[in-house]
Amino acid sequence: MELWDLYNRQRQLVGSNHVRGARIPNGCYHLVVHAWIRNRLGEFLVSQRSASCARLPLMWECGVGGSVLKEESSLNGVLREIKEEVGLTLPSSAGRLVSSEVRESGRFIRDNWLFDYTGPVCLKDATTKEVAQVKWLPRRQIKELLDSGVMVDDLQRFFDDTL
Repeated sequence: MELWDLYNRQRQLVGSNHVRGARIPNGCYHLVVHAWIRNRLGEFLVSQRSASCARLPLMWECGVGGSVLKEESSLNGVLREIKEEVGLTLPSSAGRLVSSEVRESGRFIRDNWLFDYTGPVCLKDATTKEVAQVKWLPRRQIKELLDSGVMVDDLQRFFDDTL
């Protein structure tokens, strides 16, 4: 059972022990994170969701993303998700929060992170099987994936505005 904290729109804690999958009360939001990981060539790590994922199987997306757990900070949550999904253990100093937004659809607050990383990515070091494959792509090729409909498009605005 996965537990989340709940927040109001101003990101003040309003409750904890919310069980994933249960209806989120009106006026409450849970915290999610997405991380873009960039190498020294300016390419970004993208991942393909595994075929067994219940939501959006085999779609490409930004490096990682997921829900922040109860009593976990946004930074700790994103570092955990990176380790779980793509097997990288990154120092907190490698990343920076680039934007945060409240989404009524889905009732969440999403923090978007950017991490700089130079080195190999080995999925055998991942602790979940959520990711089928990863690759480094330049911005132009990520845009092509978005335009072709094979990439999760809920990050389109972040990509256009930030990267």
